[in-house]
Amino acid sequence: MKLETFFEKFELFADAPNAVAKMRELVLELAVQGKLVDQDPNDESAEVLLKRIHAADNQTLKRRGLRRMDTAADVVAPYTLPSSWTWTSLGSIAVWGSGSTPPRGNHELYGGQHTWLKSGELNDNRALVGSEEQVTELGLKQGSFRHNQPGDVLFAMYGATVGKAAILAEPAVTNQAVCGCTPCVGVLNHYLFFYLVSQRQRFRNASEGGAQPNFSKDKILTYPFPLPPLAEQKRIVAKVDELMALCDRLEAQQRERETRQVVLARAALARFADAPTPANLEFIFHPAYAISPADLRKAILTLAVQGKIVPQDADDEPASNLISQIADEKRRLVAARVNRQQNEASPITDDELPFEAPFGWEWTRLSSITRRIHYGYTASAKSELKDVRLLRITDIQNNFVDWPSVPGCEIAKEDVAQYQLERGDILVARTGGTVGKTYLVQDVPVVAVFASYLIRIQGGFSIFDRYLKLFLESPTYWVQLEEGARGAAQPNVNGQTLGRMVVSLPPFAEQRRIVAKVEQLMALVDGLETQLATARAMAVNLLDALVAELTGTPRNGKVSVPATAATGRRGRPPKA
Repeated sequence: MKLETFFEKFELFADAPNAVAKMRELVLELAVQGKLVDQDPNDESAEVLLKRIHAADNQTLKRRGLRRMDTAADVVAPYTLPSSWTWTSLGSIAVWGSGSTPPRGNHELYGGQHTWLKSGELNDNRALVGSEEQVTELGLKQGSFRHNQPGDVLFAMYGATVGKAAILAEPAVTNQAVCGCTPCVGVLNHYLFFYLVSQRQRFRNASEGGAQPNFSKDKILTYPFPLPPLAEQKRIVAKVDELMALCDRLEAQQRERETRQVVLARAALARFADAPTPANLEFIFHPAYAISPADLRKAILTLAVQGKIVPQDADDEPASNLISQIADEKRRLVAARVNRQQNEASPITDDELPFEAPFGWEWTRLSSITRRIHYGYTASAKSELKDVRLLRITDIQNNFVDWPSVPGCEIAKEDVAQYQLERGDILVARTGGTVGKTYLVQDVPVVAVFASYLIRIQGGFSIFDRYLKLFLESPTYWVQLEEGARGAAQPNVNGQTLGRMVVSLPPFAEQRRIVAKVEQLMALVDGLETQLATARAMAVNLLDALVAELTGTPRNGKVSVPATAATGRRGRPPKA
């Protein structure tokens, strides 16, 4: 397959993550393997070029008082090159040197006219000018600097920026995290730049150190460098520029397409929200644009708790009757000494209401429609105990509990009844990274209590537990929870915060209709998510296959060069 064909097939794998970035990576990989442009038998070979470079010892470097290091003897070839190329080292085709940082406490050393670059400023710029900080003439004298000139190539050696590169367009010095180089005559700085960028992941993999990994200057000097004939270097640079410009256009087209889809998706969601009927489902499940499953789920839950997901029925018993029934039930439980007397909920003000409730609905506080909101049992989990299980936050994953794996705890018999989980209970994580997440208990095949970092909500008998769970997943709930959560470093929510939340309560019959419709729509979203994941996987597989065909590498999802056997002096694999 030709590379041009690969670009023509872009739409087939455009959905693959970072498709254009992988195309750029492929272009550079082919360029430094000698597979991007044809070889010309009339070109002066790289072996002859390298001899000329070494024989001349580079007069340009001499004029600047620089001296290169010939480390080519230590090079081992990573892969096979065309016959007109040769392996050498980065140290033998350029002069390398780093910079320094003047003492920070001396303000006379900073704020001058000399550009002083740090590794984070490189960003693969091929005409780099300017810097965040400058140093003075005094700063230059007190530091140990390599004086880089326009056309020199910079390479980041430390931390997260390892492998970043740039070509200077003005004189500059750098800090010690940047190594600058002047290529020898016969080595194009743009070709060297492309090679450094193509090797970035390998540089990072070979970096040493923990919190601050680095790729040292010594490693740079001995790192293999594939040298093409000078004429071919020029053809490679021109071809790479041409293909990178094509990548730019593809990237712009992708952004434009994504922008159009976002506009269409928002309009479709808005139109469905205005008329959320089964006939209008095509607005949100349309093949012409992709609304993200997360946005769809959020929209469905928002419409559900606003009374827009199913029509109201005038024959339904109004929610006000439910609230009265729950109040009677709570008084009965207090009289029977099952529950404690709760403080009366504060009146709901107009500014607390996020939207107008439909006919037959009521706004109420969560504490007014629940039997109890309370914290769990404090105990240590012990896997060897099985009589009474202790359900913790970590035992709840994706709304599922693997009950056989839940550890037990020591608890007095008289305390079990107070904390024992029942069908219909809703548990809320009250702290940490999962704060606010909820779990509806539907089946408890063991005797189990819940841990103290969970809050239990027990709804009234006139509340459909699955509707309450649905509300506690909706954006209406999350907005209130985020406003009421306390603690910056460790956000948490308490029972009082939950009890004060305002809840949009439908008639009981409508609660059931809402849950049924939401489950139907969520099943459609699940199907859509599966389709999108399948499409992405197919795009990734196609992209990997095309990359493998072009580079001759295994289909491992990465662009990498195949290793070969040991080499001769210049790194060229021995002849069979």
